[in-house]
Amino acid sequence: MELIYKWMTLVNDALWTYILIAMLMGCAVWFTLKTRFVQFRMIREMIRLLGDSAGRGDKSEKHISSFQAFAISLASRVGTGNLAGVATAIAVGGPGAIFWMWIISLLGASSAFVESTLAQLYKVKGKDSFIGGPAYYMKKGLKQPWMGMLFAVLITITFGFAFNSVQSNTICAAIEHAFGFNHVPMGFIITALTLIIIFGGIQRIAKVSSVIVPVMALGYIGLALVIVILNITHLPAVIEMIVSHAFGWQQALGGGVGMALMQGIKRGLFSNEAGMGSAPNVAATAFVSHPVKQGLIQTLGVFTDTLIICTCTAFIILFSGAPLDGSANGVQLTQQALTNEIGASGGIFVAVALFFFAFSSIIGNYYYGEANIRYITRRKWVVYTYRLLVGGMVLFGSLASLDFVWSMADITMGLMAICNLIAISFLGKYAFRLLNDYRSQKRSGIKNPVFTKDKMKDIEKDIECW
Repeated sequence: MELIYKWMTLVNDALWTYILIAMLMGCAVWFTLKTRFVQFRMIREMIRLLGDSAGRGDKSEKHISSFQAFAISLASRVGTGNLAGVATAIAVGGPGAIFWMWIISLLGASSAFVESTLAQLYKVKGKDSFIGGPAYYMKKGLKQPWMGMLFAVLITITFGFAFNSVQSNTICAAIEHAFGFNHVPMGFIITALTLIIIFGGIQRIAKVSSVIVPVMALGYIGLALVIVILNITHLPAVIEMIVSHAFGWQQALGGGVGMALMQGIKRGLFSNEAGMGSAPNVAATAFVSHPVKQGLIQTLGVFTDTLIICTCTAFIILFSGAPLDGSANGVQLTQQALTNEIGASGGIFVAVALFFFAFSSIIGNYYYGEANIRYITRRKWVVYTYRLLVGGMVLFGSLASLDFVWSMADITMGLMAICNLIAISFLGKYAFRLLNDYRSQKRSGIKNPVFTKDKMKDIEKDIECW
């Protein structure tokens, strides 16, 4: 096991030090410029679109609404990365990692817009809802079915297995720290709950996510705001600490800036998933009148995840004075910080919040894998086998070591992101054209822009649902 861990560390260093940072930042800047800063200029429209429902079409059909699609994707985004990932970034990369997490969120939101808009454009009709995602736009848009198959395999391994191992591992660690419960029985409980929900399909996942996500997110944000208000006089010093550690001479000489940059981008991507190719799988399921609508809504999801919820965790840790010397890492650091702020109940609150955060991520992650299993094959027994394997990996994660499951997730996440970033770099031009069409309709006074495939004659034959 130790030899495998060393090998994974070498691969991770190569991926995240040389390849992914350049690709993520390069695509993020390019898409930001080409969309003319869509992630900032259309924030009001993003918020308005959350109220867009699936109120059109055949009422006998089952449809996923804009809000439900937003909730499922946010269920996957909002999880371990927000509590344990942020704490790990600070513990390893210092406070400066938070600055780079903000940057990758602000710029990377444009990548989220492009990939989710493309997923809507190339979606296909499924049994109960639309289906789509990077595998579909690689096959139909790029005309590279092998690439779609590769991505489908990578995302199935990353989300169904690796990420869910991280989620269950962190739930068990938090519960043990707060209540002293052993990992084994807790692992079986989480596994059983996971199997009950995922065997219910996308409709059950949508209903569970649309209830859990808003409640847990608002509760956590509310607590963080109380802590910020109580420490408001320290806020300027904390912000100055974050910025200075991101650029400071002392950190630069000690290699700290590079570590902060790498940790901020790595944990930022794990948390908000912008450009990774995950959210497009659920963005494609939404029933909307124009592909850009889901592009904008998923962009809002990146901001909600990183700028709001991750920042809440960062402020709680930095206000608390909890040691950043590595003696506490992951979710235990967040629990220790909250205990310093509000007493013994802090650790318990984090454990409960994390249970809902991470559990919602498990079922959201599962759906990403299922959507791509269905791309690979339509055989029902394969889907059922996948569901059982997901349950097995949830149990494995609850028993494995923290470092091992994080390293496994980092490798698969990196490979998946590279595959998707290459695809959206080539297909981004269609997202830009769709955005121009959407803006043109809005400027002409149309409140509810509508897209039909005859507006894109050059690729009309590749578009199924418009």
